[in-house]
Amino acid sequence: MGLSGVQRTVKFVKYLPEFGWEPTVLTVDPRGYYAIDETLLEDLNTQRVRIVRTKAAGPGKFFAQKEVVRLPSESKRKWISRISDTFFLPDNKIGWKKEAVATALASHRETPFDLIFSTAPPFTDFLIGASVKRHIGKPLVLDYRDPWVDYPFKFYATPVHKWATKQLERSALKASSHVITTNRRVKELLIKRYPFLTYHDVDIIPQGFDLEDVERARRNGTPGENLKRKPGIMRITYAGVFWEDRIPDHFLQALHDLFDERPEIKNRIEACFIGNFRDENIALVERLGLTDSVRVFGYLPHRECVRYLISSDVLWVIVGDMVGSPGKTYEYIGIGKPILGLVPDGFLKATILEARGRVAPPTDVNAIKQALFQYYEEFKRGDLHGPEPEVIRKYDRRTLTGSLVKIFESLIEQ
Repeated sequence: MGLSGVQRTVKFVKYLPEFGWEPTVLTVDPRGYYAIDETLLEDLNTQRVRIVRTKAAGPGKFFAQKEVVRLPSESKRKWISRISDTFFLPDNKIGWKKEAVATALASHRETPFDLIFSTAPPFTDFLIGASVKRHIGKPLVLDYRDPWVDYPFKFYATPVHKWATKQLERSALKASSHVITTNRRVKELLIKRYPFLTYHDVDIIPQGFDLEDVERARRNGTPGENLKRKPGIMRITYAGVFWEDRIPDHFLQALHDLFDERPEIKNRIEACFIGNFRDENIALVERLGLTDSVRVFGYLPHRECVRYLISSDVLWVIVGDMVGSPGKTYEYIGIGKPILGLVPDGFLKATILEARGRVAPPTDVNAIKQALFQYYEEFKRGDLHGPEPEVIRKYDRRTLTGSLVKIFESLIEQ
């Protein structure tokens, strides 16, 4: 599967063998999804990695014969998500739990495991991990890529739904041997809600980037002919999908207002989008008269995406909540480009500022406009600067996997 959510896990799996760990990945057969990226699987071809697959369960099984599924409109996606949250606890992958546990136990009988690592969402994975631990008595590490109860886009149809979700989270955490989060805000929320968790029970391993991906992209040169940049034009790029409050509307409005105030630079900035761009996003571009200044490339395999990001001048990200930790931010840092973060106060703002980026509130059109103009002025002077090398090194996936291994080894010793 493509899109950004898979990166953290596939890179952990890629680098674990370098530290003496042999992963067995339990997952489902390939099925329909919004993006397919075979290059991600190629990362694991030469590694000591065993992949065990079962049939898909839940709504996913209806897409088992498809490849790329068309991205629905945002209103339809929200409706589907809320229906799912109403009828499935903890999520619509719960139908996979029984088969997943049985398959894990059968795999354990073949090649005994030393430790269980469960990453979520989907949070059914945490329940699977807890069940497997009860059967085999091995340490269980839970990896929160997003918060569970406190996820800002989680829909609770009734108070009972939220109460039940808290009980499921509590039981998973009680079963765990250690917890990992991608940022300090999620760690704080967990420790505050569940007093049995101590500060030492939860570690932060942030999102990151794969240095090998960046080095390969640089060796392979600039993107193909259709992605080449025009000389003398500042290219600002967004990679990913827009959804919920992570939308391009305020950025596009700021770009429109900047061109309206300064017509002389209208043809000097190119806004590019890599990923599934919805019809409503395209309609907004047309309504604002930005067709000549916006380029949309659709989903690109990760390796090609990295090449394209390297060819850009400025990279931007948007997050409207205090807990989101989008992986693209750290890939931007790894590529070494200036970053425009449309983010609220909090850890992500601090991260972008540490990387010498600029930030603006996600809905403040005037502040976004000013940041765009400042970057353009620096581009014109040849004075754009990305993060310092020591900041970049903090988010190397190989280094982060080493941090994960230290946790694994401490649990084995105990």
